[in-house]
Amino acid sequence: MFDFRDLFQWERFITPSIIKLFYWLAVGISALFGLSGIVSGLALMALSPLAGLFWILASLIGVVIGVIFARIIAEFVLIMFRINEHLGAIRQRGQQL
Repeated sequence: MFDFRDLFQWERFITPSIIKLFYWLAVGISALFGLSGIVSGLALMALSPLAGLFWILASLIGVVIGVIFARIIAEFVLIMFRINEHLGAIRQRGQQL
């Protein structure tokens, strides 16, 4: 897990420990934008019901796409750090031989 002392030492990366926090922040922001879009769509329904319905559907699709992209980016970052860890292990095994 994340330890405050890790901020001042360079033996361990802190990003893998806090990437989940950034993922949930991105999901929350996506949900807030979706909620804003739904409210805007409901307001737009007073002027044009079809346009309001389209806006609400587009907002829901946007939330789903936002969550998916946030997950993809978080997994990509974690994969990069895992590759680094595995390469370090391979390097250490090569030095021991």
